[in-house]
Amino acid sequence: MVSRETSTFNDFAAVLPVSRETEARLRAYADLLLTWQRRINLVGPATLPDLWRRHMLDSAQLAAHLPAGPILDLGSGAGFPGLVLAILRGGPVHLVESDARKGAFLREAARITGAEAVVHTQRIERLAPFAVAAITARALAPVAQLLEWAEPFLQQGVHCLFLKGRSCEEELTQASERWKITAERIPSVTDSSGIILHLSEVHRGQDQR
Repeated sequence: MVSRETSTFNDFAAVLPVSRETEARLRAYADLLLTWQRRINLVGPATLPDLWRRHMLDSAQLAAHLPAGPILDLGSGAGFPGLVLAILRGGPVHLVESDARKGAFLREAARITGAEAVVHTQRIERLAPFAVAAITARALAPVAQLLEWAEPFLQQGVHCLFLKGRSCEEELTQASERWKITAERIPSVTDSSGIILHLSEVHRGQDQR
């Protein structure tokens, strides 16, 4: 468990070793984020000293739990977790971000890292559905709302992996009022109170159709 107020790539690599090529791509992404952060607010300024644990590693830990195939990342923001996953495991990863400035950042980050990422600069609910293997989200909305947005993409066999905190159980309880869910709770490697919420066999309850 990495737990500190500041972190470096070495802290990241101690938990998740990567090749030199992948290290270079992650470092290029981090450098670009720090440059753009001076112009637009990509992440909370107070979290920048802890970038490699709080954002990079927190996102990267999902890679081991994802099925093969395309990923849909909801509310990508600065690229967490979607762009990190595109760097680590290839793509395609579809990044959905309605903010045009953040969308421009994501396109530039994908370009300089060579990540196989497709940026959709529009609201999630307006995105025409396409086939995906998994749906991811981090610090975006409660589980029930995430599933409402994800519903057009929830074909048979699609997995959802959401990074959650202390409110996870309450959110699951609320979501279960409308959704049938098989839920696995995986402890976070970056936060003792964090959970990787892995949902499968997700479908709306019959009385909610």
